[in-house]
Amino acid sequence: MNQPAVQRFVALDALRGLAIALMILVNTPGSWSHVYSPLLHAEWHGFTFADIVFPMFLFAVGAAMAFSMAKAQPSAATLLKISKRTLLLFGCGVFLHWFPFTSSLVELRIPGVLQRIALCYGIAAVLVLYFKPRGLLLLALLLPLLYWGLLWQFSLQHPYELTGNAVQRFDLWLLGPAHLYQGFGAAFDPEGLLSTLPAISSVFIGYLVAVELRRTHKDNSVYLLTLWGLALAVVGLLWHLLWPINKPLWSGSYVAFSSGLILLLLAAMVWLMDIRQKNWLQPLVIYGSNPLFIYMLSWLWASAASQLIHFTHDGQHISLYQFGFDSLHVLLPAKLASLLFALLHVLLFWLLSYVLYQRRIFIKL
Repeated sequence: MNQPAVQRFVALDALRGLAIALMILVNTPGSWSHVYSPLLHAEWHGFTFADIVFPMFLFAVGAAMAFSMAKAQPSAATLLKISKRTLLLFGCGVFLHWFPFTSSLVELRIPGVLQRIALCYGIAAVLVLYFKPRGLLLLALLLPLLYWGLLWQFSLQHPYELTGNAVQRFDLWLLGPAHLYQGFGAAFDPEGLLSTLPAISSVFIGYLVAVELRRTHKDNSVYLLTLWGLALAVVGLLWHLLWPINKPLWSGSYVAFSSGLILLLLAAMVWLMDIRQKNWLQPLVIYGSNPLFIYMLSWLWASAASQLIHFTHDGQHISLYQFGFDSLHVLLPAKLASLLFALLHVLLFWLLSYVLYQRRIFIKL
């Protein structure tokens, strides 16, 4: 007999915590010049360990939606609530880019991680209100295909090149080059507006998996997650032959491959936490209890420590961030010191998460 539909998998909460921990790990190295290659995103085509982090968070957003919106009905009040949360989340992302207010608003980057999460959440949440799971599954399949067609139709040259692709052209037309990411050597944003279309599918996959888990006996869940994970990973690898796995473009092959890996990871976590009832990953549940607050605080701290807090040390004017890395580098090789610096940040923000969790403080929009 199936478990009641209200059953909740602890592994889903742990997965959200893992996404936050990995985001902090990847985003706060001691020095960007000294980072182990798996912790750097693929420069263009390809896939590294770091490239699974963002899709994991979008997956977790969708999974949470399966519980928070289980009884939601289409109404003006519901749509207003979704719109408000979307705008607040988008605004938080823009605020992080502006902080510590040393850059001009005419050069402020508008797209970003929280901005993409906001758009994906807002669009997916509205569609969840009006479509049943089968319809959402169809949309999850169609959105990457629609995006693929747009890339071929509106790119100036080859659709998978950095310059002239449809994502860049649309962002340049709508926002202008000054408001886009400049790290590729040209104005191109890896969280571009057009490439948000396939990213919505990453949310839908999380939602659909959580919906299915709610009505699936836990003993069968590991088998199903493993089967779906392997299938998606293989689809992603095969699709890579036609449409390369590419995080900056958020290609359909990237959606499939990253989702497959996430499902395989989730299968292992479900087996450990929900089947075997082991609490070894409970720290991750704690980490995921205040995801937005912890993510924002980690960003604000890194920005303040690197741009606002400076002092003179050994005759040199350095930032607190640089001082922390240099102190570790005295004892350790550069890459190891950089990794330890990031791990200490992961630990620091877990301790803060633990304090909030113990006091039952959960900060949400």
